[in-house]
Amino acid sequence: MSVAVVVGNPKPGSRTLASAIHVARELAGEPDLVVDLADLGAALLDWSNPQVTALVEQVGAADLVVVASPTYKAAYTGLLKLFLDRFAGGTGLSGIAVPLMLGGSPAHSLAPELTLRPVLTEIGGTVVGRGLYVLDSQHDDPAAHDAWLAATRPFVTTLLSHTSAKGSAA
Repeated sequence: MSVAVVVGNPKPGSRTLASAIHVARELAGEPDLVVDLADLGAALLDWSNPQVTALVEQVGAADLVVVASPTYKAAYTGLLKLFLDRFAGGTGLSGIAVPLMLGGSPAHSLAPELTLRPVLTEIGGTVVGRGLYVLDSQHDDPAAHDAWLAATRPFVTTLLSHTSAKGSAA
């Protein structure tokens, strides 16, 4: 089983990154791949960049991908859009996708459902349960994630165990 985290915060090492890693750990253990898009900079604009192409392939093949962004103007960041645009429609992601967004107030709590979830579904991800919205001020408080994790973890665990069983039977 492979677990990836993709973070579209323009600030490297952000609160968004910390929250995304926490969610991945709670759902499936330590992530195998963490992509902090801020570290890629202008390489995201070069569609022939081999490093970005390799990351797209690795993320696309992951069994679980936590895709996280701060909320900018009620949506995910342009930085994340640059990366997600690299994925083929319907087949770019092959596993479970978790939409996670952080924001300054509850006013944009539907942003993961209304903006990020449709894109992840369009590129092939299986989104189970609702997307997760966490207040910036609570990013490092496990309690801010607990109710969502309790509701979502059983579905993710079941799907991942099915994926693992399928992979070991091959």
